[in-house]
Amino acid sequence: MTLHPDLALPTPEDFEQLSPEALAARMNGPQGQGLPGTLGARLGIRYVSVARERVVATMPVEGNRQPAGRLHGGAALALAEELASVGSWLNLDPQRQVAVGVDLSGTHVRGLTDGLVTAEARLSYRGRSLMVWEIELKDERGRTTSLCRCTCNVISIGA
Repeated sequence: MTLHPDLALPTPEDFEQLSPEALAARMNGPQGQGLPGTLGARLGIRYVSVARERVVATMPVEGNRQPAGRLHGGAALALAEELASVGSWLNLDPQRQVAVGVDLSGTHVRGLTDGLVTAEARLSYRGRSLMVWEIELKDERGRTTSLCRCTCNVISIGA
């Protein structure tokens, strides 16, 4: 299993030298438009702040609506899982381990019809073989739209 070739995961030195915002800019891919060929790029996910225990990103509602005109719950959950997976990778040695989402749940508490949704993922539990993330999505007025939880398994890949 290999990560996307354009994914620039931070090194330990990067975490010491760069701000969470500078790290996020690198995570947005070479053109700043996400990683080509990924669901995150198709959904318009853009990283805002990246740290080992907290990852923040935005996603437009436009293009991610359900037929009734509101933000699609599946798009909201995809945003949550992407942040949890990337956050987990930031805590691993990518030469020896990867993380994959294995459990995802979300409660959508407010509909959203336009603008950007901002998601903040916080690491709740870090173990050797799994990590648990709590992810809150908010609208542009700061109101909670979805509350999610994602568990990622840590998989050894050798090396």
